Amino acid sequence: MTRKVLVAGLGLIGGSLAKAMKKDRNNYVIGFDASEASLSYALHNGIIDEATSDFLEVVVDVDIVIIATPISVTIELLKQLDKVELTKDLIVSDVSSVKGSILEEANKLTNEHLIFIGGHPMAGSHKAGIEASKAHLFENAIYILTPAKECSGAEIDFLKETLAETNSNFITLNPEEHDEMTSVISHFPHLIASSLVHQARKWEQIHEYLPELAAGGFRDITRIASSNPTMWQDIFQHNGEQMSRLLQDWINEMVTLKEFLDKNSKDQMISYLQEAKNYRDGLGAGRTRGALPSYYDIYVDVKDQAGAIAAVVQLLADAEISIRNIRILEIRDNINGALRLSVTHQDDQQKAFDLLKSKHYDVYIDV
Repeated sequence: MTRKVLVAGLGLIGGSLAKAMKKDRNNYVIGFDASEASLSYALHNGIIDEATSDFLEVVVDVDIVIIATPISVTIELLKQLDKVELTKDLIVSDVSSVKGSILEEANKLTNEHLIFIGGHPMAGSHKAGIEASKAHLFENAIYILTPAKECSGAEIDFLKETLAETNSNFITLNPEEHDEMTSVISHFPHLIASSLVHQARKWEQIHEYLPELAAGGFRDITRIASSNPTMWQDIFQHNGEQMSRLLQDWINEMVTLKEFLDKNSKDQMISYLQEAKNYRDGLGAGRTRGALPSYYDIYVDVKDQAGAIAAVVQLLADAEISIRNIRILEIRDNINGALRLSVTHQDDQQKAFDLLKSKHYDVYIDV
């Protein structure tokens, strides 16, 4: 049986979902976007089977609609869908990282043929647009579903089957617990990353070489500040109350840290840092990948010569160790290694460490 799926919004997330779903021959993927350039790119590159510029015209003939647009646009499209005359049931989902506003609107729908199942694939990139889309973007990532009232298990299963090629791990939550948890581990860190960048920008007025030194850890911790500002403002707008609460918690936490520094409270500072380390080191242990990918790093000193990095990569490839990320560290502050390799599993980290050690590389892992 062929499932007709309409993806509304062909950006990074929508495009990646379309690519993954199209791998299943039972899915016929139609793309809709306000941008003709995005539609043309998706069709030309085989990301979708068909393109449309008329959202309301095509929905009457599909089985599933996945709305991959900013939250405010998603709410507007739901209102439009409610007025469409349908002759069969239509499953509607979204990809928004704030579920409260979406489910509030979904539960107002009066069209008896509309079945809403909120969705949030918890993976992404600092890059945006259809050109950055990847079929494997959601592999092993958590994909949260938040069904609206009166939604059956069979309908949820149908959506999961359609999305099977994403290779995600599906869990079901109510919108309140979803929004609280994602606020803590996804939305609020973006605010902090942006504030750190602003602080560095101000200090650059005093130290002109600061940008040259802002590598390594600083770039890692502020990476998400490079994400789409308009998208994040939309998220904060629909989750403002929770953001304000978390920000006050953060301010209180910073007051405590300032007291430790002002009073030179050595034991308390060590305890504070140790507790943070213990909790951070335990994140993701034995769990699937969440909103912020949990990777295991190996640091390797390599010679500055042609083929040095390729030799390391080939060794790991021959041992069937999959590398998720490679980075050359410009500045190594307390890290013994010029090359950082990231793997998904701790077993692969140890396997890579042992292999490179046996080949006489200077290798280090942070345990």
